[in-house]
Amino acid sequence: MGIFDDELRALRETVLKLGGMVENAIHDSVKALVERDSDLAREVIKRDHLINALDVKIDEECVRLIALRQPMARDLRLITTAMKITTDLERMGDLAGNIAERAIELNAEPQLKPFKNIPMMAEITKQMVRDALDAFVTGCSRLPYEVIKRDDEVDALTVRNFEELLGLMIQDPKIIPLAVKRTYIAKYLERIADHATNIAEMIIYMCKGKMIRHTEISDDA
Repeated sequence: MGIFDDELRALRETVLKLGGMVENAIHDSVKALVERDSDLAREVIKRDHLINALDVKIDEECVRLIALRQPMARDLRLITTAMKITTDLERMGDLAGNIAERAIELNAEPQLKPFKNIPMMAEITKQMVRDALDAFVTGCSRLPYEVIKRDDEVDALTVRNFEELLGLMIQDPKIIPLAVKRTYIAKYLERIADHATNIAEMIIYMCKGKMIRHTEISDDA
C-alpha cells in the first residue's frame, strides 16, 4: 500500500470524524430541547466552530491531494465527493446550532406539550447521516439507497408535526409564537435529512460515476 492510499484512508477517517461531531450536535441539540437543558444547548452552539474548522481542514487536504497526486477516475471521485460531503456536514452543524438556539428560547417558556415527533425525526436523521458516512467508507452497497428512501419518513413527520401544532394554534391563538418555533425545529431536522440525502446521492456517484440527483432511482440505478 502506497503513500497515496494512506492519505486517502486518512481522508476517509477525517470525514468520519466530522460526521461524528455533527451527529453529536444533532443529538445534543434535540436532547437540550426535550430535557429543557439550556446549558447543553449553549455547548452545542459553542462547539460549532470546531465543525467549521475541520470542514476547512478537509477541503484544504482535498485540494492538496488533487494538486500533488493528480488522481484519476475513482480516486478523483472519492476526493471530490469528500469535499462535497463536508459542505453538507458543515451545514448540518449550522442547523443543529439553530435547533439549540430555539431550544434556549423555548426552555425559557412554559412547555406547550411533550415532544413526540421531534425526537423521532432526530433519530431518523442521525441514522441517515451515520449510514451515508458508512457507505462513504465501505463503498458501494444498498445503504445510500436506503438513506434516500428514509427521507420520506422525515417529510411525513414534518407534516404531522405541523398539523398537530396547527390544531393547537386554532384552539388557542395565544400559543402561536411557541408553536411556530416548534415548527422551525421540525423544518431544521427536515433540512438535515435533505443534506444526508445529498450525501447518499454523492456516494452513489462516487461508486458508479453516475449522477442521480433530481431523478427517480432504484436500487440498481
